[in-house]
Amino acid sequence: MGKGKLVICDHPLIQHKLTFIRDVETNTKDFRELVDEVATLMAYEITRDIPLETVTVKTPVCTTESQVISGRMLGLIPILRAGLGMLDGVLKLLPAAKVGHVGLFRDPDTLKPVEYYTKLPTDVTERELIVIDPMLATGGSAIAAIDVLKKRGCTQIKMMNLIAAPEGVKAVHDAHPDVDIYVAALDERLDDHGYIIPGLGDAGDRLYGTK
Repeated sequence: MGKGKLVICDHPLIQHKLTFIRDVETNTKDFRELVDEVATLMAYEITRDIPLETVTVKTPVCTTESQVISGRMLGLIPILRAGLGMLDGVLKLLPAAKVGHVGLFRDPDTLKPVEYYTKLPTDVTERELIVIDPMLATGGSAIAAIDVLKKRGCTQIKMMNLIAAPEGVKAVHDAHPDVDIYVAALDERLDDHGYIIPGLGDAGDRLYGTK
């Protein structure tokens, strides 16, 4: 099986907005709006390879053949809770996508992710899935979420993150070589506490104003 690819969505608009997402002075309201906007722009990139089919359409002038997105169904799987901050931005472009949720917390003793909530669309195995989480740090949560989906028979999975550390990308690709990862930026490294450097802090806290 080929190794999954890493796609960096480096459109100037994404890079511009990401700078303000990183900025410690950006308040909760602006942070939330910027994350939403970047998610929409990234959705444009992540859907670049969606297959098209030809239909006949009648214009005011004549009848012609034109392209529409073919019937392949999409599913969006935000990892709770920070993944919810990117969900609406993706749904703006993909309103017909169904949404599933995977809730994970980190066990304080083992530091391993533990699944506490999963609710998926009934036809999830037939859908191409996009797992959504702003941060790909150690890769633990991403791997666990993909494990949850594969355990339930899902085979077409992509990962979508605002920022990622090289360690997390490697961990996900080692565990799940069939999963492509789409990020707005690949950062330098993780620190000793598993935070992305330079990063943007804790995405959940900054989205929801918690500390």
